[in-house]
Order: sequence, then C-alpha cells, then structure tokens
Amino acid sequence: MRIAIGLYDCFTSLDAMGPFQVLSSLPGAEVTFVAAKAGPVTDESGFLTVTARASFDELPDPDVLLVPGGTITGTLVPDHPIVGWIRRAHPTTTWTTSVCSGALLLGGAGVLKGVDATTHWGVFDELARLGANPVHERVVRRGKIMTAAGVSAGIDMALTLAAEIAGVEFARTLQLMIEYDPQPPFDAGSPEKAGPELVNRALTAMVQTMQQLAARRESFAEGVDGRTAAGRPG
Repeated sequence: MRIAIGLYDCFTSLDAMGPFQVLSSLPGAEVTFVAAKAGPVTDESGFLTVTARASFDELPDPDVLLVPGGTITGTLVPDHPIVGWIRRAHPTTTWTTSVCSGALLLGGAGVLKGVDATTHWGVFDELARLGANPVHERVVRRGKIMTAAGVSAGIDMALTLAAEIAGVEFARTLQLMIEYDPQPPFDAGSPEKAGPELVNRALTAMVQTMQQLAARRESFAEGVDGRTAAGRPG
C-alpha cells in the first residue's frame, strides 16, 4: 500500500509526523514524503527539515493520500502544486485524508464539496466557504475521505485509518505500542473546554506566532541570499 504524505514549506510537523508514526507500521506500507519537487522541505518553525523523496508528479496515484496543515494553508488555495496533486490523485485513492488545516487544501482541490469534514478550530469557518459541511468532531469519515481536527488529532485519525485498513485489533496494538494514552495536564484542549478568554488569548498568540515565523523565514532567506551573493565571483 503506497501512502503519500504531501509536504510544502511551512507545514506543521506533528500533523505529518504523528500519522507517519502510525501508518508506517501498517503491514505492507510504503510511506513516501512527497512535495512539488524532491528534496528538503522546511516546517513552519523553520527548525525542522524533512526530505521529500519524490515529487508530486513521481507519485501521482497513491493508495492513501495525507495532507498536513500549516500556517500558510489559506494562501495555498487554489493553485499551489499540492492542491493540483490532490485534485488529480483523489479519484483513484483508496483513502484521502487531512490533518488540521490540511482540510483547507482538500477543500481547495474541490474534494470536500457537500462533504462533512473537520479541521482546526481556528479555521473551522473556512470549511463552509470551500463547500464542505463543517462538523465539530475530532475525526470525521465520509466515504473514503477522512479529516482530523487540529494537530494532535492526526494521531486519532491515523489509528482510525489503521483500523479500517488492518483491523481493530491491529490498530489497538499500535496504540499500545506508541503508548497513546492522552492525559493532558490541563483540560483546555478545545474552545468549549477552554472558555472565551483563553480562546481569545490563543487566537492572538497564533497570529503573533505566524508573524514571528514569517519574519524568521524572511530573515533566513535574506541570509542565504547574502551568503550566496558573497560567494559569487566578482
């Protein structure tokens, strides 16, 4: 079973790595990180780089397609290469899946029109704009489309998918192997539990984080350009 995890600059690392940890253990699984072109892809923090071993064109028809979210997913709709890859691959996939704001990429590809789906609470209202029926659930499966809520929900989605592919007992065994037994120190993992004050604080923090990450990426790019220019013969 060919499992393709689509990457793009500024993806959220846990969105991809949580499901990878689960899905890579499936019997007969061949997991490939793919991107617009093979090579390094940097996450939203700028600290983690993952090597895409194939381009979208080199793996156009995976059995399982998974797209993570990221801080710039809204800007990737509708003409980014990953959106085109989703649009082309979806008709022949066995499963088309997303984590967090990756659902916006599915929506941008036209995959979610009239389909129940979920995403991170911070971009939840965007689903309707893209033709989906927003559902407040941690994992939503409709036919061969499976979407997960924010970030950590990707592990729940991957275990749900593992049960569909390899059976419930195998998925339960995987859950034990990775000791996935969430017992968070705070009961603040959803807007309903957190309350309005904390929600507003989190929204402000997310905006500030995106601005800081954008500035960091710009500074890094300028540094690379400067070093490249300095190395050129005069």
